[in-house]
Amino acid sequence: MSRILFQGPLIAALFSFAPALGQVQATPSPSILGSIAASYAAKEFSKEVAVYRAKEFVMREILGPSSEVVKFDIDPLAASSSGELTSLVYQSATKSKEGLILGFFGDRWNAQGVVYQGYAFKSIPKEKALEMLAFIDKQLADNSTYFIVGGESANIYFQYDDMIFLINKTSGGIKTRVFWQDFDAEWEDVAYQRTKKRLMKKLN
Repeated sequence: MSRILFQGPLIAALFSFAPALGQVQATPSPSILGSIAASYAAKEFSKEVAVYRAKEFVMREILGPSSEVVKFDIDPLAASSSGELTSLVYQSATKSKEGLILGFFGDRWNAQGVVYQGYAFKSIPKEKALEMLAFIDKQLADNSTYFIVGGESANIYFQYDDMIFLINKTSGGIKTRVFWQDFDAEWEDVAYQRTKKRLMKKLN
């Protein structure tokens, strides 16, 4: 059963989402000293913590309980420089399951005004993950002329499953924002391309 602690009223009001591809886990850190991310570089923090927490997510939510020994591998693919989105790949020959995990991270505030690091994971099985990446690439290719002509004022968005992708061109290249649940995560082109390349190498 999925656990969802953060809802996005604005996004939910604007879009009607389809059922999620995988289970969702969102649990706030118990830190009372402020945002954990403040102690780390965003990229380093996101990768280290994402792998640590994603292991439990894979074990409990993707592979499930087992009285037998279950083997699985999990590796980070890429982390956005903002620390808001980290991609990981999981594989389990024992359970015949493999796919992509997107880890979303962001600051949250409790009722006392204390800042903590909220997070959630989205599981996308292998075939759906490859389909999603191909779909994103097609939108980028189909709108390449629009981005060239429109420059930094050009924007496109589209929905895939229960995520919304907002893409625009900046002076540094293509920038993608992923809206999912109550998260607004930046997925810069470098991290996206690394995710795609490493995922295909790992799963093929």
